[in-house]
Amino acid sequence: QTTLLARSPIATAWRSSATSMAAVTTAAASLEACCAAASPKPAGAPARRLLPDMLQKTIKLQINGCERVAAVDTRTSLADFLRHGLSLTGTHVGCEHGVCGTCTVLLDGTSVRSCLMLAVQAEGHHVETIEGLAQADGCFHPLQDAFRDKHGLQCGYCTPGMLMTLKELLRETPDPTEAEVRDAISGNICRCTGYQSIVNATLQAARVMRMKKGD
Repeated sequence: QTTLLARSPIATAWRSSATSMAAVTTAAASLEACCAAASPKPAGAPARRLLPDMLQKTIKLQINGCERVAAVDTRTSLADFLRHGLSLTGTHVGCEHGVCGTCTVLLDGTSVRSCLMLAVQAEGHHVETIEGLAQADGCFHPLQDAFRDKHGLQCGYCTPGMLMTLKELLRETPDPTEAEVRDAISGNICRCTGYQSIVNATLQAARVMRMKKGD
């Protein structure tokens, strides 16, 4: 058995740094076949599973203020869980390497790249997506109004990530300078606007929000 494990597909996968769950799962299936051949099970006995329930987990979290409970594959990214598991397709997926910022959501109020997080890591946390940005009465958030007024979007693909990033900025910095806005969105790529209209929209939204608070 020691020799069998040493030569097993799982050992080979780890030695070659193929550490993705997909590789391990495939290797586990091959190992099961090897074990079955080396030690046949009695007729009628249930099939053995080396990775039984490890690949599924039931998680509970808050999404835009609503509690959600769902069974999710432990390999599923938060972005894919939101889009395909909960049909919250406003969160877009771009590079899938955490570089473009397209998939940005807020986790307990802090911006995160949902393509780099696993859905199971969000258990017990509060996730905010673009679908929850509008106000409870259905009116747009000041950022959404300003993006419309100042032409802060063209194709709109980067817009959800931009808006969630900027929501965090205006919560922490109600009266940002242009430089602070540019720094906040430096991790969000826009290939259309040239960024100036996004900056202008953010500064307008900040003014509107301060006026509403009486500042």
